[in-house]
Parts: sequence; structure tokens; C-alpha cells
Amino acid sequence: ADFVPMVSKTSSMALAGPALVKAAVGEDIDENTLGGSHIHNRKSGCADQEHASDPECIEAVKKYLSFFPPSCLDKPPIFEDAPGKGLIDDGILDVLPDDTRFTYDVRKVIPFIADDADFFEMKPLFAKSMVTGLCRIGGYPVGVVANNPKYLGGVLNSEASYKAARFVSLCDAFNIPLLFLVDVPGFIVGSHAEAGGIINHGSRMLFEVARATVPKFTVITRKAYGAGYYVMCGKAFEPDLIVAWPTAEISVMGPEGMIGIAAGKLFDGMTEEQAAPMKAQMIEVIKGYITPEAVARRAYIDDIIDPRETRDVLITGLEMTRNKQVERPWRRHLVTP
Repeated sequence: ADFVPMVSKTSSMALAGPALVKAAVGEDIDENTLGGSHIHNRKSGCADQEHASDPECIEAVKKYLSFFPPSCLDKPPIFEDAPGKGLIDDGILDVLPDDTRFTYDVRKVIPFIADDADFFEMKPLFAKSMVTGLCRIGGYPVGVVANNPKYLGGVLNSEASYKAARFVSLCDAFNIPLLFLVDVPGFIVGSHAEAGGIINHGSRMLFEVARATVPKFTVITRKAYGAGYYVMCGKAFEPDLIVAWPTAEISVMGPEGMIGIAAGKLFDGMTEEQAAPMKAQMIEVIKGYITPEAVARRAYIDDIIDPRETRDVLITGLEMTRNKQVERPWRRHLVTP
């Protein structure tokens, strides 16, 4: 099975102990500060979970392995007696705020979709704007990749891109279908992002999503902007199913951002009071082109669904792709970004 570090709070993990670090680089540091569980769960991303005790950690490993097949040549186990279809509780309608400027925690959405509201989250303390983890939907093991607007608005930075790429690669290696829950403003920009290697990490995520051959399902819950929409398994990546909630928006960026960039010179010489009515009118025009209805008319999504139908739609998709197999010409290996 894949190597997945799940550490207890008393554990440490490092390439060298304090004595060798002192001898090699002259740094005085204790074992916990060097490679304690808080370091690898919150900063380095090397660990997937943190547990209070060894027995609790072992139980987590058992649960993790229950989602996987005996080998990469087999299909993951399907629970035939799992909960079936049926409209999701109306509570899912209350998760997203009415005002799109407000945030919410996508981890409140996932339990409505998963069997028995059970979600096994991986790397929950690292790169919090991205949520990754395993659940079952209609008995089928599924890997969930979700933007979390509660943290940094759900933006894709280097850490979030690495986290998602690593998880997509894991699921694809063991034939576990992927579910993308999309609410992303795009990739982070700026000098700090570039110095942090956002191009490398972002392209790695793009690469892993593009080469994944497992069934892929995309649900757009709210905003799906720019390159962030593409790497979250947008239409160009040929997901087996791509649907949107009525609250969705698909665009290169938000209407306000478009006006700020494209129409900046149009308002030169105007006061903000003079420009405001024109900006508002242009924003309303743009909004008409990025609604799910407008996008569906151009066949960029397969359907617009009631959020309460999400689980049923996904179960249907999983049933239809149960025996999916992608054949590709042999090559020695791909070049990973």
C-alpha cells in the first residue's frame, strides 16, 4: 500500500536527529521542534493525520486501508448494503450563504453526500483552503477534492496544489473514483506566490488531474474561475460527469475583476461617483453570461441540479462508470512537473 504517515502527538520524524543537526549545521534544537507531529501536520505536509495515541492512530490506518483494493490491479471494495439513493436532507440548502461574498466550510457539505455522513479527511491541518479525503457514496469508495472558501477564499496556492496533486495521484493509482467540489476563485497571484513556485505546484496538480484515468465527477457549487476551474477537473479535462448547482458561476474571473482590468481606461477622468452606475450596469451584463443556465446552453456542463439531488446523481455516475477502463499507448513514463 501507499506510504501514508499518520503520527501520534508523541511521535517525531526527521532526516536527522538533534545531535546530527548540531554537528552538521550548528543548530540547537529538540526532537519535537525539529520534526514533531505539529510540524509535519501543519507546516511540511509530510503527515496525513495527527492522533492523540498510538491505538487511535492504528485504528485510523485500518479505516484508511478499508477504502483500498488488495493491489493496484484490483477495483476497490464496494459495500453492496450501503445506503442507496434518496433526496438529501434540506439542510444542505442552508450551508451556502445567500451573499456570495460570505464564506462557508465545505466540510459541512460533504457529510450530506457521503454514506452515513462519514468522511475520512487527509492532511486536515495543512493547506486548509483545499480539502482532501475519502468517503463512500452508495457503497463506492470515492476520493474527494474540494475547495474550502472558509480559508483564503478557497484559493489555490502552492501548498493546496501540492496537497491536491498528491491525493489525486494516490486515488488514481488504486482505482478510486474522484469527486471534485468546486468553489474556487483561481490561483493565488503576486511576487510571493511566484517565489513560492506556484507555477511548478499548479502545473503538477494540472498534470495529475489530466492523466487520471479513474471515473471523475465534478460538482460546481459556487464560483469556478480561471485556471482554478480547469485544474479542478473542468470540462476540458473530460470528467465523466460535470454538473452545477443553481448558485454556480463559471468564468475567467468574477465580473468585478473583469471590469477592473478590461474597462479600466474607459473610466479614466471620471470620479468614482460618475463611474459607479456604468460599472454596475456592465457587471449585470457580464453576470448574464456566467450563470449555470448560460453555461449549460453552451454544453460546458451536463446539467444543473438541485443540491439535494447531488448524492443521487453521483451514485448514478458511479454505477455507470463501475467498469470504466482507459487504454493508452504504452510509454516509458510521463514527465512530471
